[in-house]
Amino acid sequence: MTDLGDRSFHGKHLIAGSWVACGATFRSEPAHGPVRAFSSGTVDLVDQAAEAAEEAFWSYGYSTRAERADFLDAIAKEIEARAEIITLIGTQETGLPVARLQGERGRTVGQLQLFATHIRKGDYLDRRHDAALPERAAGPRPDIRLMERPVGPVAVFGASNFPLAFSTAGGDTAAALAAGCPVVVKGHSAHPGTSEVIAEAIHAAILRSKLHPGVFSLIQGGNRAVGSALVQHPLVKAVGFTGSLAGGRALFDLCAQRPEPIPFFGELGSVNPMFILPQAMAARGGELGRGWAGSLTMGVGQFCTNPGIAVVLDTPAAQDFVASAAEALAQVAPQPMLTPGIAQAYHAGQARIADSAARPVFASTSEGRHATPGLYEVTGDQFQQDHGLHEEVFGPLGLVVRARDLADLQRLAKGFDGQLTMTLHMDDGDLTAAQSLAPILERKAGRVLVNGFPTGVEVVDAMVHGGPYPASTNFGATSVGTLSIRRFLRPVSYQNFPTALLPEDLR
Repeated sequence: MTDLGDRSFHGKHLIAGSWVACGATFRSEPAHGPVRAFSSGTVDLVDQAAEAAEEAFWSYGYSTRAERADFLDAIAKEIEARAEIITLIGTQETGLPVARLQGERGRTVGQLQLFATHIRKGDYLDRRHDAALPERAAGPRPDIRLMERPVGPVAVFGASNFPLAFSTAGGDTAAALAAGCPVVVKGHSAHPGTSEVIAEAIHAAILRSKLHPGVFSLIQGGNRAVGSALVQHPLVKAVGFTGSLAGGRALFDLCAQRPEPIPFFGELGSVNPMFILPQAMAARGGELGRGWAGSLTMGVGQFCTNPGIAVVLDTPAAQDFVASAAEALAQVAPQPMLTPGIAQAYHAGQARIADSAARPVFASTSEGRHATPGLYEVTGDQFQQDHGLHEEVFGPLGLVVRARDLADLQRLAKGFDGQLTMTLHMDDGDLTAAQSLAPILERKAGRVLVNGFPTGVEVVDAMVHGGPYPASTNFGATSVGTLSIRRFLRPVSYQNFPTALLPEDLR
């Protein structure tokens, strides 16, 4: 697999079953391969897509669970049928290796199939029934039934760092479609060709499933006004977003300021701190340092679960941890980042850390679109005094925070903002210390790990990928796993409904 052969990219938007183009275009910025032109999104396209989605809701929102499950399975099959072209264009646009694209495609297909299986069971509907009590002494009680119902059209923003699993047919799209909500996707301008191929797969699945074409639309990027128009459109009832804190917060505020405020489910990033307890450090500090370096540099550090901060006790054993991490990081060659903008932000973030009180252990020499790792260390007091050290640097940069004692470790843990993950590395002798830290970490993060590294998020029933702000804008939700479907549902009670009038799943 070395080229795209005769494959041509039309560079258009998919709006309710039709491929359309506007006058303005933007050009892709691939890591390698040809630059291509794509039609830029417009506010008018947002109107068309949202209106088609609302029209589609009156059939798709009332379709059976089996019909929606079959549709999700059909999307998965259509994506697999385009596996080679997806890998080829994906590697060109992002610079990610073939194995990463193949693995991410497997995850994307797997979560579609998982959601199909999940909704066939029906448990996610949270069905409840309180039977009528006509003879109750305090007064008759009516018959009341409850079930979760889809909210309506959902807007999804493609993520820069996951061209498949968090983009056009990624977790947010799959969850909304599983819930019964039509989807309008704003594609990310970092991988428009990949988005086009995935949209073709979804379109083919719509035709195969004989669904209303407004069930899915793709509006390519290239115009920031599209995002604002999408979250403010009165027919859009919820938003799924994965991206930067600044961009996500701006869209969140727009959602809150609408005449009809809507939920904005934003996953905005995290530094994912690790806490290494003394017995674990003494027993395997070097091993932990090497493992941290591997997790820190996976995917050039462009994972939202990248463990950017390691909090350790300032002991001689910590020196082996830091030295082993630095040695492993020094072996990592420069790698291309997903976009020139992400690379520029990484360089700026590293410069910010370098200008702080942090001491360089291994300084990056990266430039241009490529990145090399960096490693810095700081005392706990310096860390607490400079909140800029708490902020995410999106890329392979690690910061070691040295605490004086276990009490200082607890103080530092309490000082973190909300996180996607927090990790404890411990041995049996660390149990007492871990018991004092665990309640703090649980309060701060959506996922708490012991003796592992947070990069890699399993798509399973029990997974939570979310957390207190600023990790996400809704601490009660997850963007990964079957629980993510419930973001796009709302409970409805049916009082004294005749059986024939009830939704089929409540009869």
